[in-house]
Amino acid sequence: MFATRIETDLRGLVAARRRRATFVFLALTAALAAIFVLSVGEGPLAIAPPRVIDILVAALQRRSTPSSLDVLVILDIRLPRALLAVMIGGCLAVSGALMQSLFRNPLADPGLIGISGGAALAAAVTIVLGDQFFGAATLPFARLPLAAFGGGLAMTLLLYFIATRRGETQVATLLLAGIALGALATAATGLLIYLANDRQLRDLTFWSLGSLGGATWEKTAALAPAFALTLASLSFLGRSLNALAVGEFEAFTLGVPVQRIKVVIILVVALATGASVASAGIIGFVGIVVPQFLRLILGADHRLLLPACPLLGGILVLGADTCARNVIAPAELPIGILTAAIGAPFFLWLLLRRRDYGNL
Repeated sequence: MFATRIETDLRGLVAARRRRATFVFLALTAALAAIFVLSVGEGPLAIAPPRVIDILVAALQRRSTPSSLDVLVILDIRLPRALLAVMIGGCLAVSGALMQSLFRNPLADPGLIGISGGAALAAAVTIVLGDQFFGAATLPFARLPLAAFGGGLAMTLLLYFIATRRGETQVATLLLAGIALGALATAATGLLIYLANDRQLRDLTFWSLGSLGGATWEKTAALAPAFALTLASLSFLGRSLNALAVGEFEAFTLGVPVQRIKVVIILVVALATGASVASAGIIGFVGIVVPQFLRLILGADHRLLLPACPLLGGILVLGADTCARNVIAPAELPIGILTAAIGAPFFLWLLLRRRDYGNL
């Protein structure tokens, strides 16, 4: 009878957890849809949400609509920017969650430990030195994600090599090495800024501040494969990351291909972070804020955490971009300033919760 009661209580807890997760996913989806419509409609030319929905539905159904100013503004200017913001937020949020799971450190983040800096450095090298290698006055955008991906991958592999000894990742070494390598990447980027001409300097300023002001359908299409691959990886990483949270040896005994999972995580983080940096520059703290906030709501189950990250990440970046476009209109505030204003206090709050720095 006692065992039956325990089994009934466990079933009740599982059912309550599923209901809570379902509610959270529905709420995040509804919030993302609402912010998306508001973002597309907000601007110097204000467009009411019903009109925005009509234009978007007509575009999805490929119905011809009379050419007008609001249609052109939405489809050619605001829609690609909104889609780019959602994809960048999803990529950065998932990258942060994967980094935290790989290193078993809740404060790990592609920007904090230098991966974003490595991607930005590679993009800066492409901008400043690309004219000499490719012989073009303006580099095609397709080359920048490849360069940023290579920079992010190189930085990730270097961090993992420095912080891992005998199969064990040392968290303190990881954070300190990330800060040092990030500083080196920043110094190298500063040297490139000194050597750049006026056109290159404007492009480099874009990377350092982070902005979606140059969003186009070309950039959206370039980021889409990285975003799709990032989402595709979530379907088989959740259960493995739950096992890795217990320990690498325990995960191996459960049949998890530990080394293969590590390689997949490194590639996904480098691809997602590099493509995001190439699309909009460095946008910090998204990878810390989103996973940690979701852990407070959904718990540490990666089967729920990872699919929720693209939703909340898209909400955060899209909301920040909407504020950046309108808070000092007609000028535009760099989006990296807003995400730092949100993320830095949240990061300090996490540090205050973990005063024992040996456990970071």
